[in-house]
Parts: sequence; structure tokens; C-alpha cells
Amino acid sequence: MSCLMVDVEGLELTVQDREILAHPMVGGLILFSRNYQDTEQVRELTRQIKAVNPNILIGVDQEGGRVQRFRQGFTKLPAMGKVIARARLLCNTESKAHELASELAQDLGWLMATEVLNVGVDISFAPVLDIDDISDVIGDRGFDIEPQVVTSLAGAFIRGMNQAGMQATGKHFPGHGSVKEDSHVAMPVDRRSESSIFNHDMSVFRTLIESNSLGAIMPAHVIYPDVDHRPVGFSPVWLKDVLRKQLGFNGVIFSDDLSMKAASVAGGYVERCEAALDAGCDMLLLCNDRQGVEQVLDQANLNVERDSAVRLQSMINHGQPFSDLNTVKQWLKIRKRINSHFN
Repeated sequence: MSCLMVDVEGLELTVQDREILAHPMVGGLILFSRNYQDTEQVRELTRQIKAVNPNILIGVDQEGGRVQRFRQGFTKLPAMGKVIARARLLCNTESKAHELASELAQDLGWLMATEVLNVGVDISFAPVLDIDDISDVIGDRGFDIEPQVVTSLAGAFIRGMNQAGMQATGKHFPGHGSVKEDSHVAMPVDRRSESSIFNHDMSVFRTLIESNSLGAIMPAHVIYPDVDHRPVGFSPVWLKDVLRKQLGFNGVIFSDDLSMKAASVAGGYVERCEAALDAGCDMLLLCNDRQGVEQVLDQANLNVERDSAVRLQSMINHGQPFSDLNTVKQWLKIRKRINSHFN
């Protein structure tokens, strides 16, 4: 059954791309900036992808700020850390700033999701729920340094996403903000106590899970040795015991990209995929290495539970995209408001 999320190289599908996407083990595709030229091109690309596999889940990282894959023809989204900063500049009390920030966050969630869905992409891997502390890779991708503010603004952003018809993916569980190293190029280790992690960083995830706000979660490629010696995405302790049993999360668990440096602790690509699936991930992201994808398809033993397939299908958008957002009054109104504040 389908559990692998892969990528393609260009602006349209090649013969080899179509063969990969038709493989029964492939259930998802993630798009990058290299796959985007303009809205019509990417809409045709997603049409081609769905023609090969109608049940495939198409995703993108469209957070805002420095992580926005689609730009030309899309609204320029701010980094989420700029939302509360902007509101504080405009308001003379903290309570009014939080009220405005929540309104802006909800508008941003709706706007981002509407524009992404309109070109045939099912999900954006957003929002970032990490607390903006010392991390090189998180920084202003996080909403704030205070967990309560992150929870509030992320909740508003998710409400906007949901109103547009997109489920949210919270990342990076249980929180990547308190380790400096970038897991793309290093193996971060967070040596804080279990209670510190659970009561501080993970409180954001706990609250949003309790409110049934998250359709999916992506774990961090970080080791928290006071809890387990394995990175979270390869840890049954974190994914099965903490996330599923203790927190009661019943949505999709996406691995973070298994081609990242921090994932290499689990071995080669076959071993990484098998370990992540055994740990409790529903879908495995393997990006920017076609040879690695082919190796996994040929050699990996990936037995997917039926529950995973049901969860993954719930993330796919079945609505019809607008042909022209300029005819949508709500989009025009919200886009104008966001541009007036941030662009």
C-alpha cells in the first residue's frame, strides 16, 4: 500500500516520473520551487500527476517568509514570527495586539490554503509549531518565543486553513526550537529534561491535539536523550507511546525528509524508510534523490496498516479549484489587507 512521498525534477512529468508515480508504494508527491513557473503551469502539472494516480496526495512547503515555494502569482506571505511583531507596532496594548495578530494569522491561513488549493495541491506542510528560541533553522518561522502565543496564533492560522478546505500539518513534534543545529546538515541533540520538553515545547502540540485542530503532524529529526536515544521520527516511544497513546493523536504522521543529514543515523534509505514506518509514520518523505527512491521501491519491505491509508486519504482535497481568484471577493479583500500590512 502507498506510503512513500517523492518528488519530480521539472515543470512537467517525464516518462520516468510517471513510472515512479504509478508504483503502488508511492502515495504522495511534494513540489518545490523548481517545479513552479506560474499558476497555469503548476495547475497543469498537478493535473498530470492526478491523471497518473488520482489518489495521490500532493503537498508543498508554503509557510511564508523564506519558506514559500510558489511565489510569482501568489501573495507574498510574511514569516509567521512577523505577525505578532506587526500587531504590536500597530496597537497600544498587548491585548489589542494579540487580537489583531489572531485576525491576521487567520487571514494568512485562509489565503495560503486558498491559493495552494487553487492550483491542485492538497496540503501545505504548515503551520510551524516550534517555539522561536535558539534554532538556526526555525527562527522567525515560529510564531513567537512564548508557547501560549504560539498556540493561539497557530490555532487562528489553522482555522483559516480549515475554512479554505485544507487540513493542517503541525511541525516539528515535539519542538525543534531549543536546539541550535539544523537537522538538514547535522544531528541535533536536545539534552533538556523530559519535563521541560513536555511542559514547554510540547504544550503547543498537546493543546492543538486536544482541540482536534491538527490533521497531521511531522516529527523533528532531533534526539531527546532523556526520552529516547533515537530521533523522534524513528522512535516508537515518541510516536506510538507519547503522540498516539498519551496525547491521543489520531491523524496522519508524516516523516520529515529522510534524505536529511539527521536521518542518516538510521542507515541507508531502505533502513530509514523501514525504521520510520515501524516507528509509526504513515507517510515517508524521500526528496531530491531519485536513485534513493528507486532503491527503496526495489528493496524496502514496507507493510502499511489500513488505518494509515484511511488517514492519508482524509488529507486529499476533493473540491474544485477556482479558475480565477480575481473573481473571488473574499480572496481580493483578504489579499489586500495582508499586502497593506506586510508588503
